[in-house]
Amino acid sequence: MRGKKRLCKCTKEKNSAPFSCKKLCPLQDNSKKMRNLLPKICINAMDSIIRITKEFTFETGHALHGYDGLCKNVHGHSYKLSVSVKGRPINDPNHVKNGMVIDFSDLKKIVKEEIVVPFDHATVLNINTPHKELADEMEQRGHKILRVNYQPTSEMMVTDFAKKISARLPKNIVLVGLKLRETETSFAEWLAEEQH
Repeated sequence: MRGKKRLCKCTKEKNSAPFSCKKLCPLQDNSKKMRNLLPKICINAMDSIIRITKEFTFETGHALHGYDGLCKNVHGHSYKLSVSVKGRPINDPNHVKNGMVIDFSDLKKIVKEEIVVPFDHATVLNINTPHKELADEMEQRGHKILRVNYQPTSEMMVTDFAKKISARLPKNIVLVGLKLRETETSFAEWLAEEQH
């Protein structure tokens, strides 16, 4: 089949290679077996909605007031945060970010400013509990304290992170999901599609 002209199912033009038309097509193969295996799709690269993910790490302490286990004590975790956003790649050859949904460095700047810098090496305490006094005392002794108005579980933190990150994203970019890993075996996940 090499070099043989084939009819592109997308443009109805003859092409010598599977991807020589303006749209990226599934492999063009005349065998019935291959035609049955391939999905019947045609993808225009710049019209596709693409999901990208960036990962972050930070060290944070917290205490869960009223909890009936060891986590009622001040302790810490090495958190891993995955941030997934989606959008269409920029389709402008003159744009410095051509082909990108969002520059990874722009996403990194948002997440660092909103999450990593405030939370890293801080102790997160709920100020709506007696932990307010603990926060005051620790802060007076020079500790980095982050006061929140919720119980600082992974579930509540990832919800807080979703609000903060969404507010900073460009209008054409959508936050798809966050995964906040507290330990190697435990994580909380926020998914936009489940928030309705």
